[in-house]
Amino acid sequence: MTRRDYLQWMAAGAAAAEAGMPGLVPFTAYAAGDASDRERRMKWWHEARFGMFIHWGLYSVLGRHEWVMENEAIPVRDYEQLAPRFRPKPNAARDWARLARQAGQKYMVMTTKHHEGFCNFNTKLTDYCAPKQGPGRDLVKEYVEAAHAEGMRVGFYYSLMDWHHPDGARCATDEAARRRFVAYTHGLIRELMTNYGKIDVLWYDVAWPLDAQGWESEKMNAMVFKLQPDIIVNNRNKLDGDFTTPEQHIQAANRAWETCMTMNDSWGYQRTDDDWKSPKTVVRNLISCAHDTGNYLLNIGPKADGSVPEDSVRILTSVGKWMERNGDSVRRTDKCQPRRSNYASFTRNGNTLYMHIHFWPGETAVIGGMMTKVKSARMLATGNPVKFAQDRFRVRFLGLPAQPPDDPVTTIAIECEGEPHQDTDFVRKERPRHNV
Repeated sequence: MTRRDYLQWMAAGAAAAEAGMPGLVPFTAYAAGDASDRERRMKWWHEARFGMFIHWGLYSVLGRHEWVMENEAIPVRDYEQLAPRFRPKPNAARDWARLARQAGQKYMVMTTKHHEGFCNFNTKLTDYCAPKQGPGRDLVKEYVEAAHAEGMRVGFYYSLMDWHHPDGARCATDEAARRRFVAYTHGLIRELMTNYGKIDVLWYDVAWPLDAQGWESEKMNAMVFKLQPDIIVNNRNKLDGDFTTPEQHIQAANRAWETCMTMNDSWGYQRTDDDWKSPKTVVRNLISCAHDTGNYLLNIGPKADGSVPEDSVRILTSVGKWMERNGDSVRRTDKCQPRRSNYASFTRNGNTLYMHIHFWPGETAVIGGMMTKVKSARMLATGNPVKFAQDRFRVRFLGLPAQPPDDPVTTIAIECEGEPHQDTDFVRKERPRHNV
């Protein structure tokens, strides 16, 4: 079915409903977007590989984790008092966007509404929003403009769960409350999809306490795609969506997938959380995602004034310097079969295999079980050629410097005669164990 056919299908359903006739059977292909058009819509996203997540809301005023309202059982009326105290500096998002670009990230996803229910955007449906509270302006609008100014793709995070709205929990057991809350939810999403120009990603979160039928998720997604035909959506409104979303761990899927992860242990600003990942860990995570053609959405939790915590800046700055030299090895990657190494990980683009050495072995690096003939090798950061020797069981890269020439991970680009293939079982079975 083409998009034109779909719109005609929707119009026919609306006419039937108006006439009191039974509605049409939900068209589930469009609930997840036009599946036949998905490859085109997602092409940029697959090439990007690396994005910035931004968790920012009233919780940043307290600085005790984004779940502070729920975890500390703060009454709604008490929590509402944070809204006039939330007064970020103008255009804080400009610093985020510049940092994302410098880090080698290609898209951004910002919380438009988190579980606390506060809307960072201008809405006609509630006064609990940034323009009518402390900020006095539309923070989502500033974010969209900042992202576009740095050439970034724009994504909106939207939490379906809402601790502030009176029907947010009641909707699970009260049908009238469900209808009211779903209308409110769809209305907010409609505003987001209408008022900010072209949006590239819609990132739903936490569907508690309803299922897809309760949220009317098929209708929700149909509206989204009607308003934003090129958008991609995730799977957290209880439909498959365009991509799946493992959280805080890397788990490849047989479809498009994106791991979202914090840099410390918190999504929102947590002033005492000092469990920061090292730049090496971040780079290795990015490589692991790219190995299996997944994306890596790495989070920052700005402070209440909109500034980015110093450790987040430090980590992303270091990662960005690595990406300047090695970014081609993690973007536009193909499924990569070589995996086994005690000190390296792999990505590939066509017949080019990238060996990412995170524990430097010294003068010689080895890939065991390399079955594809190697034509040449070079240091990706410098372009300097690397000597190598290959036999039927392994390929050795020789004459390497005693210390790693790149930080935090050194990458060797290996040109192969065909798609690189590793077979460690062959080595185990066929390699001579004794001198004969």
